[in-house]
Amino acid sequence: MIDQINRTVTLNTPPKRIISLVPSQTELLVDLGLEDFIVGITKFCIHPKHLKKSKTNVGGTKNIKIDIIKELKPDIILCNKEENTKEIVQECEKIAPTHVSDIFSLEDTKELIKQYGTIFNKKNEALSLLDKLNFEIWSFSNFIKDKDYKKVAYFIWRKPWMVSGNNNFINHLLTLNKFSNIYVNKDRYPEIDITKIQEEGNPDLILLSSEPYPFKEKHAFEIQEHIQHAKILFVDGEMFSWYGSRLLKAFDYFKQLHNRI
Repeated sequence: MIDQINRTVTLNTPPKRIISLVPSQTELLVDLGLEDFIVGITKFCIHPKHLKKSKTNVGGTKNIKIDIIKELKPDIILCNKEENTKEIVQECEKIAPTHVSDIFSLEDTKELIKQYGTIFNKKNEALSLLDKLNFEIWSFSNFIKDKDYKKVAYFIWRKPWMVSGNNNFINHLLTLNKFSNIYVNKDRYPEIDITKIQEEGNPDLILLSSEPYPFKEKHAFEIQEHIQHAKILFVDGEMFSWYGSRLLKAFDYFKQLHNRI
């Protein structure tokens, strides 16, 4: 198996002891029928909620508890290039075969689902999930086709102010929503000067993500001081950044979001 950053992952049999270091991938495993095989998750793996009571916490996505991971004797460790550091992947490789995902688009997500179907001998479940996802994408495409484009800024952090730029999954989903990202000329997750938001793009909409920063009304007022005419919306960050099976819920959420605009 070649993972999504072109590393070879050697597996002789389907893994029976899985550690997932990525919240959205943990949820995907459960929806593929693999919950009983998960032995370790991060503290940020909050879906489904009951997992935190039954699975071992192996730390955060950036700060893992390597000794606990070793004690769990995993058959495979699942990582992501953005969520986990190169050093974490290297440490995990010393313990068990380690698969690394790299997600920028819906096509990347579909490929990951297919790979998990192969790795864990869940091809039928993966195909069923993909059929459902393709229907949701088709339905949303019909919904969005006659909508006008709107200029947006998608905020993810404060102190410093940070937004979604280009080359990430969030921006891909913004584009599908006909949201033109005013910071598309900047890479990844740039820091921005909030006082220059009008001259740098003058967005119609400001989207304040629920994660990783917990934006509140007071932060919306803070932004509004610099761009009075823009409509500010609080949005569910999971719907814009979690790939895998979370996308089955995301497109209905996007429809509701457009109805709020």
